[in-house]
Formats: sequence, C-alpha cells, structure tokens
Amino acid sequence: MRPIRAASLGTATALVALLACAPVAAAAATSPHPAHDKGKHRVITLTGELRQQTAFPVNTNGPAAQGDRTVFRSELFDQNHRSVGETNGTCTTTRTINGGAEVCVVTYTLPGGQLSVQGMVFGNLNPGRPPSFDNAITGGTGEFDRARGSVHADTIGVGMRRFTIDLYL
Repeated sequence: MRPIRAASLGTATALVALLACAPVAAAAATSPHPAHDKGKHRVITLTGELRQQTAFPVNTNGPAAQGDRTVFRSELFDQNHRSVGETNGTCTTTRTINGGAEVCVVTYTLPGGQLSVQGMVFGNLNPGRPPSFDNAITGGTGEFDRARGSVHADTIGVGMRRFTIDLYL
C-alpha cells in the first residue's frame, strides 16, 4: 500500500504536467474562438417582462445575507412584441458587501429548444435600477444543441429587460 503523501505527490505532479501542456495546445489554435468556427453565429434580441418572482431570504426580516435566493419567471417577446417564450431561473446571493453579487442559473425556452445560461450579477444590492450583466450560454436542446455564447441583459423599465443573445451553434 502506498503512503497517502506519496499518492498525493503523484497526483499533484500529473496535474501540474496537464496544466503546463494546456497553454501550448490552446496557443496552437488559429482562431480566438476555434469552437465557434465550426458552426453558425446568430444574434437574437428579446424583451423579457417579469411575470412571477419569489424571494427566499435567509433573514426573514433582516438584511440581505449570503444564501438569499430569488426564483423568477419572465415572458419573452420579439421585436414585434409577440410572445416567443420564457425564462425560468434562480439567483443566489454570494456576497452582500460592495454592492452585492449573485450567481444565477436560467433556462430560456424558445421556439426550437432551450438555452441554459449561468453566471454572476454584480451590484444587485445597490439602490436604483438593476445592473446590466453578461452570462454564459452553457448548452441547449433542440436546434440549440451544443450552443455556446453569451447573453447580455439591460434593464429597460420596471420588471423589463432587453436580452441580446450572442449565439454560436
């Protein structure tokens, strides 16, 4: 039986070797986004209107706390204000100082499939209009299978956001 210390050293050495080779492989690519070159690029602009939101605070009547959670649903509209889908998601507070921060996981349900999106929102505890943010597209279903890219969100009114979906398929 190998001592634990020796086993850990072998694992650490293998990890260092793997990480040392990663930049070389990445530098060999000719495009800054080689995965994006294999598919098509689409930009979708939608407006979201908040339809339902429930807060689950850690401190029921107290200040914001790490672990506070919000669950929400928004209806999505195209540029002609036709309903085209919805968002469903949850955000969890991870920081309550310096304006706050939360991590969000959201599913965009659209004609043709779903997009999975996640990322951070900073400044969510600051007074005034909610901040803009950018989150990563981490996958999808249907015509969005293997989707990658990002979603940029801007608050455009009370309970309203404009979503710019920069999508690589």
